[in-house]
Amino acid sequence: MIRPFLVLISCAFYFQTKAQDTLTVMQYNMLNYGNYTSYCTSDNNNHEQKDIYLRTILNFVNPDIFTVNEMSEYEFYHNRILTDVLNTNEKDYYNKAEITNIAGSYIINGLFYDSRKFVLHSQYVAQSYVRDINVYKLYYRHSSLAQGDTTYLNCIVAHLKSSTGSSNEQSRATMASNTLNWLKNNMPPGNYLLMGDFNLYSSDEAAYQYFINPLPATEDYKFYDPINKPGDWNNDASFAAWHTQSVSGSGTSCQASGGMDDRFDFILASETIMQGTANVRYIPDTYKALGQDGLHFNKSITDSPQNNTVPNDVLNALGANSDHLPIILKLQVKAGPTGIRNAIANINNAEIQYWGNEHFLRINSSKDQQIQATIVSLTGNVISSETAYLFSGNNKLKLNTAHLARGMYLLNLSGANGGNLTLKLVR
Repeated sequence: MIRPFLVLISCAFYFQTKAQDTLTVMQYNMLNYGNYTSYCTSDNNNHEQKDIYLRTILNFVNPDIFTVNEMSEYEFYHNRILTDVLNTNEKDYYNKAEITNIAGSYIINGLFYDSRKFVLHSQYVAQSYVRDINVYKLYYRHSSLAQGDTTYLNCIVAHLKSSTGSSNEQSRATMASNTLNWLKNNMPPGNYLLMGDFNLYSSDEAAYQYFINPLPATEDYKFYDPINKPGDWNNDASFAAWHTQSVSGSGTSCQASGGMDDRFDFILASETIMQGTANVRYIPDTYKALGQDGLHFNKSITDSPQNNTVPNDVLNALGANSDHLPIILKLQVKAGPTGIRNAIANINNAEIQYWGNEHFLRINSSKDQQIQATIVSLTGNVISSETAYLFSGNNKLKLNTAHLARGMYLLNLSGANGGNLTLKLVR
């Protein structure tokens, strides 16, 4: 006989158990980390020296999610950030996403995260014009996973085309439009952060407007500026508290010079995060450019008057490591049931059952539809992913589990028109 699927083990100790948690998110343009050019050389931008600066900065911030631009295309340098910068001083819990470079750029994006709090569920490239724009889908570790409840957080990391001029503005707009269209076609609305070096000079630019005032076709993917500071950011002292580039007045042959006068770096948030309607909420007044005191317009951040926003060692590291300042914000994650368990449209019930060593998914659908069934390990590795076609009424689908090692897994079901449902699977 077919017996109901029962979990006989408890792994609540493996996950976060707090009713709510405060998370720190950090986005940083790393200025040619590991990428050596005629102007950024092993003398003026040496990655070993940058590691020392980065350790100082990251030990001060302790980010739970750390996204980056301008990393070398070679995986050696991404691994180095993990092993020589983040997982030091008795830390061993940071992990990273896989690198991508479909665009063939010499500088690429990256994501690092605290694996005690997050699992990387999946990652995608939303577009590859000029540079890849990466989408990283994380889920929050909590004991509620044992009931199939999952809180997702999606990080979109972008490094838009640089420089002034109409052609460069159009390139930025194309990258933004491509990204929103990809989201519309591939991802349901939900918790999204859109972060990176956008190279924008004004909020009037088409790329920025696509993000904050999207076209009707993509209006479900509208983003909000947590500080709500539109305007002509370039070389305007009224935005001095929000400028992120350049940290140096005189500069080096690697760093841009001229002092703090551009707002290039951003973290934007979806409405669900701003309103906290899907268990992740932006904490007001936590958005800041690290090391920015608003008193160094067209100056280096280390010039007088004394910058007291961070300790001196952190300030000096910020001034030497990159010509950009990192952006930081904090999120509150509320643990517990999320409503995602029954979020796939027209799905009335779903459970895993087994017969001997075989696993079956029994699922009732109100109409014919297509779903994606993905088996994920507790460490976030995607084991397999298959498309399943459901008929109206009761369906019984055999799951391909014969190759799985003994243990606990997650079965993530996603609908073609949005929604996710997560079930436990024990082999």
